[in-house]
Amino acid sequence: MGPTAQTSHVHAGDPTQEDGMFGLVKRLWCDDSGQDIAEYAVMLAVILVLVVGTVRLIGSNANTAFSEVASSVQ
Repeated sequence: MGPTAQTSHVHAGDPTQEDGMFGLVKRLWCDDSGQDIAEYAVMLAVILVLVVGTVRLIGSNANTAFSEVASSVQ
């Protein structure tokens, strides 16, 4: 058999790699597999804050309006 090419398989978090902590940080910085989930979580949080703020604002105004209508009916 002839000579075979050796390939290096780099796995994030593998402590046996020669490049150590710097290489781990570099691989994690370049890895974007979980980025979509984080973006959706941030968008959901922003939408939730807007909805809660709007409901509180409309809720207090609606309560005042219904109270005025109720007092004028009586």
